Order: sequence, then structure tokens, then C-alpha cells
Amino acid sequence: MPDNGEIDSLRECSNITEPSTFSKLSVSGQAAELMIRAAADHARTLGLAVSIAVVDESGLLKAFARQDGASVIAGELAIDKAYTAVAMGFGLPTDELFATVDGDRPLALNLPGRGRLVLVGGGQPITADEVVIGAIGVAGGHYTHDMQIAEAAVRAFCDAHAEPV
Repeated sequence: MPDNGEIDSLRECSNITEPSTFSKLSVSGQAAELMIRAAADHARTLGLAVSIAVVDESGLLKAFARQDGASVIAGELAIDKAYTAVAMGFGLPTDELFATVDGDRPLALNLPGRGRLVLVGGGQPITADEVVIGAIGVAGGHYTHDMQIAEAAVRAFCDAHAEPV
């Protein structure tokens, strides 16, 4: 096929006059691994074996760990808790989403059929500059323990990126 310049012109749009793209913040792989380690460490201090998932701002899996002894179902729940924390779009932990849904009959009737949404504690959004950049989900203990572990991981992320005083 002869190259008459038409192919190159299709590869790059240089005459765009209005914004057709946007930039967004996303949790990095390095930050995801830091949170996985922090969550695993905290779970060990509680004597628990858990699964830990970090997703990006779109709910796609960024990092995952299943500690020795964690149940099989905990892996899926951790991923779905993290997904829920970003997919709902409210920037709320999954335990707070339950309270939101519990008082809203249309939501309560429609959300249970949405498959991956988990409205129990252990999913925590990760924010930077007031923007949700991802989420962490923890499963394997009682949901109150899962919440503590997820919160410890987000604290570790924030501490690692805090401005020196």
C-alpha cells in the first residue's frame, strides 16, 4: 500500500480547537505496593490472614496480596470492596456507603443486583488533592478489623507523602 500521507494524518490530530482529552490522577504501582505492605503488617499485628487489593481510580486492579491462610472468598471480597469504594463515586469508605443506601429505598432495592458492589466495611478510597485516585479493599477478618487494616494502609500512604513540617 503506497504511503501518500493519508495514513500519517490519521495518526495525529493536530488541529483540535477544543479540549477533547483530560488528565487524571491515579495511584501509582509503588504507592499500591506500599499500602499492600502496610496492610499486611497491620493484619499480622491483629493475628489475621487477609487478602488486600488496591485498585486505580477506574476500579482496575493495581496490586493484590493474599496472605498465607486467608480464605479463598477473601480475595474476591477484597477486590470488590476496593472497586466499590471508587465505583460509587462518592469518595466514601464502604461502611459509610451502607449507611447511605440503608436510608434510601430506591438505592437499597436496586444496588443488590449490581454484582461487585460490597456495602460492608473494608473498602477505603485513596485521595490526593481531594480527588479519589484509587481505593484499597481488605477482607478476611471481621469487617471492623478489615476497616482498621485498610485505614492503616491509607495512613501509611499519607505519611509517606506528607510535607515535612
